[in-house]
Parts: sequence; C-alpha cells; structure tokens
Amino acid sequence: MASMSGDPAMQSAFETGGDIHAATAAHVYKVDLENVTKEMRRKAKTVNFGVMYGISAFGLSQRLGIPRKEAAEIIEHYFESFPSIKDYMEETLESARSKGYVETLTGRRRYLPDVQSANGTIRSMAERNAINAPIQGTAADMIKLAMSAIWRAMEERSFESRLVLQVHDELVLRSRRIGATGNRTLGHGNQ
Repeated sequence: MASMSGDPAMQSAFETGGDIHAATAAHVYKVDLENVTKEMRRKAKTVNFGVMYGISAFGLSQRLGIPRKEAAEIIEHYFESFPSIKDYMEETLESARSKGYVETLTGRRRYLPDVQSANGTIRSMAERNAINAPIQGTAADMIKLAMSAIWRAMEERSFESRLVLQVHDELVLRSRRIGATGNRTLGHGNQ
C-alpha cells in the first residue's frame, strides 16, 4: 500500500526500517512514536490491513470491539494522516469502473465486472477486491519472482539446499546435508 499509493509518510516508516504499525498508530493517534502503546499499535495494524480490504467503520468497530463512532474517527484520522492512500483508493476504483479490471505492478489483471452492479452488496465486494487485488496480487507476483531467481541462483552455484515451502512473504529452504532440522526461512518477517 505504501509503495503503490506513493504516500510519503507511510513510505518513510519502511525506508527507515521502522515498525509500520507503530508509525501508523503515531500518525492516527497524533502521538510521538515512543508514546505508542501496544493497544494503539494493535488497532493501527488492524486498520492498516483493514484499509487494504476496504473495511468500513462498522467492520472496524466489530474487529476492534469499539464503538462505531470511534472506528469512524480512526479511519478518518488514518486518511488525514495518509492522504495519498485515499487518493490511490479513489483512483483505483475509478479505473476499475472504466476498464472493468485492475492490474498488479507486473501487469496481471483481475477482472471485476461486478464493480458496475446495481446491487450495492455485490458492487461493494467488487470495490473491495479492486482495492486489494493490485496490492495482494503484486505481493504474490514478487514472491514468485523471488522464488524463481533464488532457484536459478541455487542451481547455478550448485547449492546443497532446496526450496521447500512458501508461506506468504517467506521462503523456507532445506539443506540436503542437514535434513529436516536444517530449515532456514528467508523473508522480512511480519512486524
């Protein structure tokens, strides 16, 4: 979301190696980073992922167990803090409506004919998919490209390891010499 929206405040947290959820909490709750509590971070993490799925104030209130009004305020503060994300979402929806599809950064398309549906429930689902598909799809494309590049490098250098599993943004490799106890995970890890 940070990369695709180009939001400078969100990108800054990644560029400095910071905790994106704590940084989001600091922006949303308007506190210094060192004053972010675990609870604020937890809520911000839910908002970060929820926004990518088009979460509503009602949905956020249900997930966090907070009043709907508080959830609406959190979402409002989120978009005030990260205006480029709001712009990205609106531009993505506009594009999906005019083209009938969205694309990952590698050009893979997700067709969304229901984005024009007269049925509000069906249309809302398609709109959530329009926001999420380029982000999640690009992440999937990136891990596939990484797997392919790592496999080629391992073959070229005759490594005694092999790729055994992909879990979200991580790759698990196993050394042929070490066996089952020699799993090594490559990935940035979840924050």
